[in-house]
Amino acid sequence: MSTVGLAAATFFIVSGGPFGLEEMVLGQGYGGAALLLVVVPLVWSLPMALLVGELGSALPVTGGYYVWVRRGMGSFWGLQEAWISLAVGIVNVAIYPTLFAVYLGRFWPGVGGVEPGAPGWWLAMAVIAAGTAWNAAGIREIGRSSFWMSVALLVPFVALIALAVARLPAGGLATARAALAAPPPEGTSALATGILVAMWNLMGFDNASTFAGEVRDPGRSYPRAMAWATAAIVLAYLLPVLAAATTGLPPAAWSAGAWVQAAELLGGVRLAAAMTAAGAISAMGMFVATLLSWSRIPVALAEDGWLPGWLGRRSPRSHAPVPAVIAGGVATAACIGIGLRQLVELNVILYGAGLVLEFVALVALRLREPDLPRPFRVPGGLPAVVAISAVPTALLVYAAWIGRNEPGPLGLSAVALTGLIALAGPVWWALGWMAGVEDRGRVGPGA
Repeated sequence: MSTVGLAAATFFIVSGGPFGLEEMVLGQGYGGAALLLVVVPLVWSLPMALLVGELGSALPVTGGYYVWVRRGMGSFWGLQEAWISLAVGIVNVAIYPTLFAVYLGRFWPGVGGVEPGAPGWWLAMAVIAAGTAWNAAGIREIGRSSFWMSVALLVPFVALIALAVARLPAGGLATARAALAAPPPEGTSALATGILVAMWNLMGFDNASTFAGEVRDPGRSYPRAMAWATAAIVLAYLLPVLAAATTGLPPAAWSAGAWVQAAELLGGVRLAAAMTAAGAISAMGMFVATLLSWSRIPVALAEDGWLPGWLGRRSPRSHAPVPAVIAGGVATAACIGIGLRQLVELNVILYGAGLVLEFVALVALRLREPDLPRPFRVPGGLPAVVAISAVPTALLVYAAWIGRNEPGPLGLSAVALTGLIALAGPVWWALGWMAGVEDRGRVGPGA
């Protein structure tokens, strides 16, 4: 995969365009959403991009963050990182076939929901089948298609922004000013939801590390791709929200699929249809890119003896780990039908648990291996590394606190369910240790 392909794949892993921001506008209004989209990337996305830039270029191997944690903190913590990542990855991947059905259902109501047996459920199953086959075709095809899909999904938003700018002299500016100045809904719950949604829409940079062994010149590619992807994501979020403020569409009307309504207000039925297609492209692109990232974790675990060896087998033609890809597709299909909000909340809390381990590994490797070749190094020395690790960790603690009582799947809160899932990690390690799983120490390029 090239640098451009890596940046495009990262764009889909993290973002996939402005789809998913609707709950933020609903809860915070246009002004509050715009403010969150400026502040949250600085304290959440930038530290993640710096983390991936340093460790992705220093240790560009299949497995990415699993290998970082394993090298920095030992095999026990490496396995905990891998287990949490496997769990959160499936929850994350399951969101996108659901979103695909939601967006098409906005334009064609006959699609319905994603309850088992409903038309939307079958549509989500078709997305999973197509995305799984796409992954089996190999990483180069995903890199190329991710670039062109990102272009295709952003075209309607470019049109939306252009129409909004043209509308400014004819009352659009006054409408936008009023919308941006309107106070957000009262209460901390709306702010908490807005922060959680912002975190969800801006997380996942580290997931681009799991296929580093298949990236061309990773020491050079990762820092550049992270910088390009971060800038593209922030602009792709902020500018459309500002453009939508000129429509007069009230924040209370924002729910999943509201971009279609905003497009119709500015550009008519044709732009609404294009926006619907963009939503479907976004969901498909995110599913393909996220499944790509997830499937390399079973490969790394199989190579280290923690999973059956057949999961790590690669196709001689595409070099894709087809068994691991198929396993991801099957696991994703089992999660379809869980509510979208519950999936998002569980995703954020689970993801956060793994991310904390990655930041600890970043600090540990600076202390344990100061001479490790790092083509890109977070500037500012150890104090800066500690600082960029502490800020996202504090944000995650806040997210866990505000979500401690939110009901989720199986009647448990996302925090409680995360705790139960995390408990399985030490059990897995103990069983592997008793079975004599060899600690092969696969910790760097060429090892």
